[in-house]
Amino acid sequence: MIPDKAPGEEVLHASGDLKKQAHIPSFEKYKELYIRSVESPEEFWGDVAEDFFWKTKYTGKFLDYNFDVTKGDIFVKCMEGATTNICYNVLDRNVHERKLGDKVAFYWEGNEPGDEKTVTYRELLQQVCKFANVLKSQGVKKGDRVSIYMPMVVELVVAMLACARIGAVHAIVFAGFSAESLCERIMDSQCCILITADGFYRGDKLISLKLIADEALQKCRDKSFTVEKCIMLKRLTKEDEASSGSLSPPVKRTCPDLQQEKQKERLRKVRPPPQVPWNPEVDLCWHSLIGGASEECEPVWCDSEDPLFILYTSGSTGKPKGVLHTVSGYMLYTAATFKLVFDYHSDDVYWCTADIGWITGHSYITYGPLANGATSVLFEGLPTYPDVSRMWEIVDKYHVSKFYTAPTAIRLLMKYGSEPVQKYNRTSLKILGTVGEPINPEAWQWYYSVVGEKRCPVVDTFWQTETGGHVMTPLPAATPMKPGSATFPFFGVVPAILNESGEELEGPSEGYLVFKQPWPGVMRTVYGNHERFETTYFKKFPGFYVTGDGCRRDKDGYYWITGRIDDMLNVSGHLLSTAEVESALVEHEAVAEAAVVGRPHPVKGESLYCFVTLNDGINYNQKLEVELKKQGKIMRRVLRKIACNEQDLGDVSTLADSSVIEQLFENRCCTAV
Repeated sequence: MIPDKAPGEEVLHASGDLKKQAHIPSFEKYKELYIRSVESPEEFWGDVAEDFFWKTKYTGKFLDYNFDVTKGDIFVKCMEGATTNICYNVLDRNVHERKLGDKVAFYWEGNEPGDEKTVTYRELLQQVCKFANVLKSQGVKKGDRVSIYMPMVVELVVAMLACARIGAVHAIVFAGFSAESLCERIMDSQCCILITADGFYRGDKLISLKLIADEALQKCRDKSFTVEKCIMLKRLTKEDEASSGSLSPPVKRTCPDLQQEKQKERLRKVRPPPQVPWNPEVDLCWHSLIGGASEECEPVWCDSEDPLFILYTSGSTGKPKGVLHTVSGYMLYTAATFKLVFDYHSDDVYWCTADIGWITGHSYITYGPLANGATSVLFEGLPTYPDVSRMWEIVDKYHVSKFYTAPTAIRLLMKYGSEPVQKYNRTSLKILGTVGEPINPEAWQWYYSVVGEKRCPVVDTFWQTETGGHVMTPLPAATPMKPGSATFPFFGVVPAILNESGEELEGPSEGYLVFKQPWPGVMRTVYGNHERFETTYFKKFPGFYVTGDGCRRDKDGYYWITGRIDDMLNVSGHLLSTAEVESALVEHEAVAEAAVVGRPHPVKGESLYCFVTLNDGINYNQKLEVELKKQGKIMRRVLRKIACNEQDLGDVSTLADSSVIEQLFENRCCTAV
């Protein structure tokens, strides 16, 4: 499975300086530890567990499971019998045992340049304890589900850790989702309380969260489900009006005065932002509640397999799945992957640009970094606001050493060339990471050469909401890099490639990516629907966890993710990967981004329908179309329906700007490529 030695050709190697201080300095060391993690998981993960506090030790097997639906119910159990509290481990342990109370936990950077706040581990612990007491005062108890619908402010971290402290289960909903999507998730998880904010700015756009939240709660009531209380953080309030208890300062661009807006409306014919609605029977003010709360709150000790959080991911049917993760295994896995994949050291400043509303933010903004006592940047804004140099300005401002972002963002910034990047020196950068989708080689090379100046290893991580953390990834000093490859499995992860008949393929091959055994951080079920869990991930190939992704293994043993299996197209008998077609399209100098879906064809069975975003200053014309036809993780399910002119799109909540759908329908062409 793992080659005897690292390949010497067609790869890029980390610098000697990085190898000297790396936790895993060589390929040989990686292979030694990998074999140990697979053959003796109790020993390997037991060493990781020693870094954490356990109220009681586990009594059974370290890792027990069944992946075969023909042999009974699917289950995974890690450290059964042990009790702990993840909030205690990521905060109290760091403050009191490791003496990191004065260390910065977060540099918070707001949407507007100049909106900033530094929060230490001690300050974060105090606020978490206070808000945990607030939740308890509202009747929230262990096992209750709490819906969180907030912008990227420190209070979002406070709310999720406060839930974890008292054993409540947080269900975070991305703050770009619609009222219908929020309602659906609240009802599915049967949440007892909603935590939100009045609103925030995303770039120039005002997002009126409270209005959306109120609409969602009304939709819940219309469906005979009532959420009794809604706690609202004042994010738009002017500074002199803000109450105590907020770690994130009010926006510098305050919510405009309505009278002034009415005058602007007459002059510019624009609609003023609405006033924040308030229902005294339901709504509670975050600041008023937390101001009088105690800073002392004993953690509730939880069983290893108690639920930690529910996070929804879109399903192929359009109905979101509530992915459930549990306490101990998730804690161990996010801590270990963060430390080893980013080669974390105590003097690093780490920045993951994801939103906490996604699994990346859960695992690699909140739990993984805090479990290691890391200092992170927490960013509220956009990579292009107020200009396209914003990310590199922040890198220099906070001396970021480990940087983790999405291929989508990389391709977006590539459109503007290297000059906005090179305005800033970026000498603090040591490791670059990518997440969210396979990165095409061209974007990888730009990231490595322009952003990292060919001195920073790129860790191209493959994982899913369901896996909890990285499952296929390079390690910075240990694995030579191939642009676009997810490289090798992380410790304890055993991949295989199967054909359509479920036969395991050896050597260079391509097929379905599956995993043979669990790792501590893998999901435990789909909340409230274990049958769907078994059907989605285990029924097709009994005995394996089925990722739903295609994969290719090359002659050197490197793994290449080819995209979702349902994104494989059969065109005239030829099986085509949409990811590979997309990669070919973006290699054209005119193309910034591409998404490819299939649509029915009367002769070929299926044909390609390609969506392309052109670089600045490029106009679409017939000549370019001909070139692209020769040349050649956006919501492909939605794009596929647009390609077929089907108006019923199902769940579109994972689109940050749903207005783009209308534009795509208006501009769709009548024939496919």
